[in-house]
Amino acid sequence: MIARKLWISLALGSLLLTSQTATADLVVLQYHHISDATPPSTSTSSSLFQAQLDVISELNIAVVDLHKASKSVLSDDSSADQSIALTFDDAYESVYSTAADILQKRGLPYTIFVDTKAVGNHGYMTWAQLQELATREGVSIANHSAGHGHMARKPGETQADWQQRVTRSLDSAQAKLQKKLGTELPLFAYPYGEFDEALEAEISERGWFGFGQQSGAIGPLSGKTRLPRFPMANAYGQLNGLKDKLTSKAFPIDAHALPDGIVDTNPPVLTLPLAEEIKPARLTCFASGMGRIDFEALGGKISVQAPKPFNSRRFRYNCTHPAEGGSFYWLSQQWLDLNQPED
Repeated sequence: MIARKLWISLALGSLLLTSQTATADLVVLQYHHISDATPPSTSTSSSLFQAQLDVISELNIAVVDLHKASKSVLSDDSSADQSIALTFDDAYESVYSTAADILQKRGLPYTIFVDTKAVGNHGYMTWAQLQELATREGVSIANHSAGHGHMARKPGETQADWQQRVTRSLDSAQAKLQKKLGTELPLFAYPYGEFDEALEAEISERGWFGFGQQSGAIGPLSGKTRLPRFPMANAYGQLNGLKDKLTSKAFPIDAHALPDGIVDTNPPVLTLPLAEEIKPARLTCFASGMGRIDFEALGGKISVQAPKPFNSRRFRYNCTHPAEGGSFYWLSQQWLDLNQPED
């Protein structure tokens, strides 16, 4: 295990840096099923969903349109308030039968990311249902691929084969949404939250925003093609701790300084530049399934590494640090081990 070494010089002389005022950021919540009868790992019960919305209301945080808010935050609009956007992946039927009416009664906007090949299959919405929702005020429908495949380049896959596979999935889904619903929003949610640098480049080339499944808030320094969302399934969306997520701030470092998460060595090392708002003594990091882990802070950088290898395809390092007003800077680095089996 890497032992934590506090960078004591930060507490001395001119290197003692004070935190800047926290920005008003965008927190995006990610849902799949809104149901008590679907797989627990991807489901949020109706009662918990409504309780989560109650907390948002009690905190008086605006629920906003995902596309407009993403553009505003990434343009560093200092006039914007802290805000929340709601998203649903895969276009499951329970979103139509349960969530849609709840949200319409509350007057809240939301975005559905659609796997166009799944539409009409058992448990998914039909095109007629999606067409109806698309006419409702505040409802946006966007691209979640055609087929929900693992889109990072596979070991042994040629560049040409990968390019053809990804281009077909991205562009056929966008074309289908335009044909069926008249929508072609520049929004994309990565299936399984998986991406690599090459896939990000494809999203960037199309001028789209790319959303993952790693947690955290979106701020001016966030990467347009690797935007975080907080999973809100039953296991992750419980009310204790929800306020910290809803009021969280983007970690104050440029997202371009972060890796794409493809694992070369296991456990991987995450190296972070030490921003002036971050004091190592107040930083806390966790690893999937391992709880709190140690880190090193030396030479103007923080190095985070889990104490032992992971045996899963996807895992995360999460780091938090107090910000102003009782909120937290929040960073989640997703890792992807391409040598592990696909789901």
